[in-house]
Amino acid sequence: MNVELLETKGKQIIGNHFKILPEDVEVVQKLNTWFLNDEQQAMHLGINLKKGILLTGPVGCGKTTLMKLMREIVPPQQKFGIKSCRDITFEFHKEGYDTILRYSHQAFERNTNRPFTTCFDDLGAESTLKYYGNECNVMGEILLSRYDHYISDHMLTHATTNLSAHELENYYGLRVRSRMREMFNLISFNSNSIDKRR
Repeated sequence: MNVELLETKGKQIIGNHFKILPEDVEVVQKLNTWFLNDEQQAMHLGINLKKGILLTGPVGCGKTTLMKLMREIVPPQQKFGIKSCRDITFEFHKEGYDTILRYSHQAFERNTNRPFTTCFDDLGAESTLKYYGNECNVMGEILLSRYDHYISDHMLTHATTNLSAHELENYYGLRVRSRMREMFNLISFNSNSIDKRR
């Protein structure tokens, strides 16, 4: 799907204000390549179709909006959920360690046992919370568990974040960062990208 068609689709789904800026075309093309499973273009762009997407960039550059759009262009069987990392940590605070299981070991379809693909939105914006006095880096634990299923069951994970690779390592630790390198294709907006919400 070319950029013009994608922009038209974006206007239908997100609203008439949706626009793909010239400086964002490269990011959009890379996402388009992955989500449309274009093997030839993926090889040309150095994208591994067996890994998920880690979409990085400054606040307000359009990461979440683009992932919502990508969810709409894939075939129904490839649809994926988008979940805010902050919401997941609030779930953990309320329900405890069952939350981690829900997004990792239990994230499989009942009938087919196919793993659910999930996009974790705003990775690193969540807080480290306590549950009955035990501190837990919830998203770090979920990523480690999903990594195990990525290896054994090809469970795909996507994420958006405002953090750099160095900041992610500081926040989640070297072990999680190392697993993330294996799990994700890194696609980045320019650090000077404007805040489109202004």
